[in-house]
Amino acid sequence: MAFNLFGRIKPLDAILATAEKKALTRSLGPVQLTLLGVGAIIGTGIFVLTSEAAQKAGPGMMWSFVIAGLVCAVAALCYSELASMVPVSGSAYTYTYAVMGELLAWMVGWALILEYAVAASAVSVGWSGYFVGLLANAGIELPRALTIGSYAPGGLVNLPALIIALLVTFLLMIGTSESAKVNAVLVAIKVTALTVFIALTLPMIKGQNFDPFLPNGWFGESRGFGAVGAAASIFFAYVGFDAVSTAAEETKNPQRNVPIGLIGSLGICTVFYLLVAAGAIGTVGAQPIVDAAGNVLAPGSTECNARPCCQPAASRWCAAMRRWLLS
Repeated sequence: MAFNLFGRIKPLDAILATAEKKALTRSLGPVQLTLLGVGAIIGTGIFVLTSEAAQKAGPGMMWSFVIAGLVCAVAALCYSELASMVPVSGSAYTYTYAVMGELLAWMVGWALILEYAVAASAVSVGWSGYFVGLLANAGIELPRALTIGSYAPGGLVNLPALIIALLVTFLLMIGTSESAKVNAVLVAIKVTALTVFIALTLPMIKGQNFDPFLPNGWFGESRGFGAVGAAASIFFAYVGFDAVSTAAEETKNPQRNVPIGLIGSLGICTVFYLLVAAGAIGTVGAQPIVDAAGNVLAPGSTECNARPCCQPAASRWCAAMRRWLLS
């Protein structure tokens, strides 16, 4: 082991040698990796965060998707290069250990754990909200104490979120190949749902809903508004693309397939996001909500949450589509 200012560095040869001794089964191809990336990226973000982005940028949130996608693409290219050079599990932790040393690798590793924990929790809670709403529409009311966390008044535990998180964890414990197969099915369902939404909304687009296209400009006047500020919110909708690089040790020909999985999944998701945003804006509208003085309401504020137009995008879009279909 060599030493530097940051502590011990593990040479690439040692990392690759360790991976050879304890190698995982290389069973994933480019299609499975791309589906893995799409499955990790497309989630609660596109259904929930778009209402916040619309409040910040209006129809200009389409540019926000492009900006966030380009930023992710630059990071994905870095991941592609590193995963091709070091095709082992560990992702950013392993890369940092090989270059910057043990201390920074330890910090990066915990940052990754925190990122995935927060993202998984957010997605689980989002799934729980839609599941509870689906049951409510069917006439089944779950106790409030079992549908929200203890952080909220009257809440005890978000049981649906806990159950889905445990089920996914159990699936991962069964094996990578089985997880990839289930993931492919779930990706097909999500892509089908978005495709149906796009097919229903695009023919009904109204051009006046896009005017003005950038009501708050590119940067806005304050509080992170504008297309660039909304890109920071939209970025969460892309979180998960780095999951492809974590599967490098389980990938056949990682030097070729990991870059295909990373860039392919980002490209597919960006196109879907833009089409979904265009359909939603053109049919429902996405102009920012203002108060009596003409000031744009901050997303998440009490006054904004009281307005129906500030509710999660999926709920508003489904309600609008229901009215259109019944008309």
